[in-house]
Amino acid sequence: MPTCLRRRSRYWVNILEELAIFVSETTSGGRKSTATGLDLEFDRNGVRYLVAIKSGPNWGNSSQYAKLQDNFKRAVTVQHQSRRVSSVQPVLGICYGKSRTTDKGTYQKIMGQSFWHFLSEDPDLYLDIIEPIGHQAKRHNDDFEMSRAAIENRLTAEFIIEFCNADGTINWEKVVALNSGNLEISS
Repeated sequence: MPTCLRRRSRYWVNILEELAIFVSETTSGGRKSTATGLDLEFDRNGVRYLVAIKSGPNWGNSSQYAKLQDNFKRAVTVQHQSRRVSSVQPVLGICYGKSRTTDKGTYQKIMGQSFWHFLSEDPDLYLDIIEPIGHQAKRHNDDFEMSRAAIENRLTAEFIIEFCNADGTINWEKVVALNSGNLEISS
C-alpha cells in the first residue's frame, strides 16, 4: 500500500479510536488504557471493561489476533492483582460491521451498532455520529486530494526529465533498463 494511503487509513483509525474513547469518557468515565495493546478502560455495574478498538472487521491476521489475546490475558492478570477490581471483561470493539456480539473465550467481540451502544448505552449513537464524521471526512479528503495532486505533479515532472525524449515521447529503453537491467558486464 502506498505511504499516502497508509497515512490516510491510519488517520481514520485514529479518528474512530479517539471518538470511541471520547464517547466512553462522556458516558462512563472511560479513560485511555495504559495496558499494552489496549485502548480504553472503564467501569460499569461492577465490571472493569478493557477494550481494544479496531476500525473495521478485517483489521488483522492470525498473529495479530494471537497478540491481542496475549495482551488481554496480561491485562486481566494485572487487573486481578488489584484488590479493587473483582470482575474484568476484555472486549474487542469494532467500529463498523454487522456481525453479532460473540464470545471468543478470552474476550467478547462487539461490532458496529452494538459497539457504539455498548460504549454509550444509546442504540442510535451509531447513526448520530455519521454527520460529524462526514464533515471531518470532507475536510480530510480535500487535504488528501491536494497532497496527492502535488505528489503526482512532482513524479510526472521527474519522469519527464529522466525518461522522456526532447520531443516528449517516452524513452522505453531507459524505462526497461531501470526496471529490468541487472547484468554487470566487465570490460
